[in-house]
Amino acid sequence: MATAVFFHAHPDDEAIATGGTMVIGARRGHRIVLVCATDGAVGEADPDMIPKGETLADVRARELSAAADELSVSRLEFLGYKDSGMENTPTNDDPDCFWQADVEEAAERLARILREEQADIVTIYDPIGGYNHPDHIQVHRVGRRAAVLAGTPHVFESTMNREQMKSFGEDPAWAEMAEDTDLSAGELEAERNEFLEQDLGTPAAEITHAVDVTGVVAEKKAAMAAHASQIREDSIFLALPDDAFAMAFGQEWYVHYGSSQQGEPYLDDIYAVLD
Repeated sequence: MATAVFFHAHPDDEAIATGGTMVIGARRGHRIVLVCATDGAVGEADPDMIPKGETLADVRARELSAAADELSVSRLEFLGYKDSGMENTPTNDDPDCFWQADVEEAAERLARILREEQADIVTIYDPIGGYNHPDHIQVHRVGRRAAVLAGTPHVFESTMNREQMKSFGEDPAWAEMAEDTDLSAGELEAERNEFLEQDLGTPAAEITHAVDVTGVVAEKKAAMAAHASQIREDSIFLALPDDAFAMAFGQEWYVHYGSSQQGEPYLDDIYAVLD
């Protein structure tokens, strides 16, 4: 049995980005540890979903615990930082937020967990955090340094396939989405153009692993649903039919540091490095 530590920025990131890989590892007998950098308190939520006397951070911690159960997590830890919010927002300047954290100090917090667990694998994000979210970028920086401090042998960047994301944006279905939103067709087209101009994730030629998680997609969906304050039951994600959900969320992408394999054909098992 080996130990894999999945390091994420906010509650719900784990389910969306690596949930399937976590379940696969647990089913093989590996110990799965989840570390969340922030409290997720800057996320958007319906005020009615926050019980009197509680904060959004309280709600999201409870949701993460429920999601962790769905993903067969053996240990759940928070690093203790505040949510930094989206790029170029005032919360980025909060001295207690993760974006403002000293990388060496934050890395030592994570490294302590890696050492305690004698981790064989740690997952982080790609250098741009997928989509330039400050906390996601900081997960990359802190995670890389923590792996060095703890001597963790295998580091995987959870990422998105840039070309695949571009193809989603070019899909004619974007126009049909206007019927399900408050946006006009023109506004939706402007959003699509903005989306297409972004360089999300990692170029396909630099990706090492494409993990097929369709066999555990029910557990992944259940973990996403546990984050009810952020992913409503009637959201476009959870409302998808099972086959469409599997198509949208049935693959998880990684870059393995030091791997000689890049691009197609992708490797399909991050745990193979343990053999």
